[in-house]
Amino acid sequence: MSESSNVNNGPKSEIYEALTSIRLIDPHSHINPHSPASSTLADLLGYHYYTELAHSSGMPKSRIEDPSIGPKELVERLVGGLQPLENTAQYSWLIEICRTFFGFEEDRLHLNNWEALYDRSEQIMASAQWSETVLDQSNVQAVFLTNDFDDALEGFDTDTYIPCLRTDDLVFHLAKPEVRGRLATCTGIELDGSLESLRSSLKQRFEHFVSRGARACAISIPPSFAPTPVPDGRASTALNAVLQKGLAADASHRDALSRRVFWTLAELCDEFGLPFDLMIGVNRQVYPEGVFQGQDLYDSRVSLIQYRELFNSFPNVKFPISVLASVTNQELVSYAWIFPNVIANGHWWYSNTPSFISRDAAARLEAIPQTKQIGYYSDAYKLEFIWPKFDMYRQVLSGVLSDQFVGQRGWSVERAVELGRRVLRDNVEEIFPRPERAAAPLAGEAESDEAQSPSIPGALGVATAVAGVTEIVESFDTPETSVPETLDTDSPAAGPSSDDDLSLDIDALPGDEEVQELGVDDVELIDDSAPEGTSAEDLANLVEEDSLDVGNLLEDEEPAPEITQLRGESSFSPDDESLQLESDPTTGEFTLPVDGSDSNNDEEEFITINDASDLTADNVEELLEDSDESKAAEAEVEEFDLDFLDEDDEGKEAT
Repeated sequence: MSESSNVNNGPKSEIYEALTSIRLIDPHSHINPHSPASSTLADLLGYHYYTELAHSSGMPKSRIEDPSIGPKELVERLVGGLQPLENTAQYSWLIEICRTFFGFEEDRLHLNNWEALYDRSEQIMASAQWSETVLDQSNVQAVFLTNDFDDALEGFDTDTYIPCLRTDDLVFHLAKPEVRGRLATCTGIELDGSLESLRSSLKQRFEHFVSRGARACAISIPPSFAPTPVPDGRASTALNAVLQKGLAADASHRDALSRRVFWTLAELCDEFGLPFDLMIGVNRQVYPEGVFQGQDLYDSRVSLIQYRELFNSFPNVKFPISVLASVTNQELVSYAWIFPNVIANGHWWYSNTPSFISRDAAARLEAIPQTKQIGYYSDAYKLEFIWPKFDMYRQVLSGVLSDQFVGQRGWSVERAVELGRRVLRDNVEEIFPRPERAAAPLAGEAESDEAQSPSIPGALGVATAVAGVTEIVESFDTPETSVPETLDTDSPAAGPSSDDDLSLDIDALPGDEEVQELGVDDVELIDDSAPEGTSAEDLANLVEEDSLDVGNLLEDEEPAPEITQLRGESSFSPDDESLQLESDPTTGEFTLPVDGSDSNNDEEEFITINDASDLTADNVEELLEDSDESKAAEAEVEEFDLDFLDEDDEGKEAT
């Protein structure tokens, strides 16, 4: 080994050891949270990588998918076909699992040693704490799941097994009656042909998932699909055609409905703050005679240009993108380079081998901001595979960091490890944060009725509480009341007697099931501006002819004169002209017509008002009096002898 090799291996080894100490969050898997770990070697060798490779190398499909055999016989058959696979990365995962978890000390699994390993591993996996043991030995804190849209999300720890709403069936298979039936059953909403029923169903699923800790929405997309918005009219036609004819509906209708559902999901991701995880480029059923999950292949004709309108329309939605082939990686790098909301995500399926990972990871690290790439996910079906898959990536990443960043750029090992930590762990937490609404319980899950409906002192009118939604309408003179976020029903001070102790648990978006459980009627708007049975004649009868004697309220020495009509009439008969202000065409000032009967001329007199707001019930009489005084003053000025001014001017000219 050369000196240069020793130098290169030095930092690579240091970086690798540091990366293995990072406790992981796996951002994508197919783990079943109710049976997360394996129970026999058949669960491991039954992984589609081994069955499809064994079938590809000559083993008949009938020997692999024989329903009459048990798990031990299946393992024996598959082990017999492993020899052609010993060169593959997938085979190395299997050996690494057996060494790490079952104490296997050999480097090959064959027909002479498989049975002893089978029996020993079965005893180890029988432990009730086996799942926790695997997570701990793998240094894994949490795992993202892939949950069907109608998953109840019950019976498991959602902090360890994080839900993710998988939407393939909703987008691409809504024409199937069984899919629509599942949607109606889990939401309680029947698709009735209206777009409102469709959106309500989808929104209810988001409410359900987010309330139980989901951190992403995800979908696997064929290369032919181009997500674009669909107008309401076209979408309504497509929905009704699919509801009436199902799979027999015209392909154009099914495609339009798929695009409308997809676009609605993007809108809901925006509304609920969920990333939309897109896995792009898989063609299904390319090899129909293949084994289960060994029939699909990538299609290099896919292009992210098909998604430009999506990325532009939803700038606040994060789109972690997985591409199925390394040949598409350069395009992904360029899109993540330009679009703030596009994130390079993992190394998926056919690009999940060391050589492709090395090239793709290096391209991303040298071109994309370090905060916009998720290094890896396992895509595992059983917990045991997380360790060898991530370890493969850690070894590749250590080499890239050592060669390109420490060796070529002169970075310190510590700085390179910081970059590795960011793409391995930190970005996962930042890109997939815990939703704010996850802590709000659904209706029926609250501890008590008191916690759901506390009284709110200081609030005027109505505090409308439906399924945890509280809206307080306060009057202009009501003191502002602060409402804390949570109500501790166990505290003796949790009653409504103290404003400081008052608090509420608010769920801003109740689902239909929550409203139904409460049994509270929906809001009813009533126009009470004109009470029934009240006519103009009835109101006239209520008016007293005599003026109201209010007494000497201001305690003046002389009581104010009796209130009379403004213009001295015995009755008030309004007309359109008398109630309108007139604007002077020159000055723009408002004037009010005044009866000129007391004047010696027949011209109509006006009161000038500089601002229409000056005209109030309190100052009209004052304005009238001011008008009379102004006229008297003008008359005195006209009679005043101004000759002394002329004499003064003549004196100035003389000097």
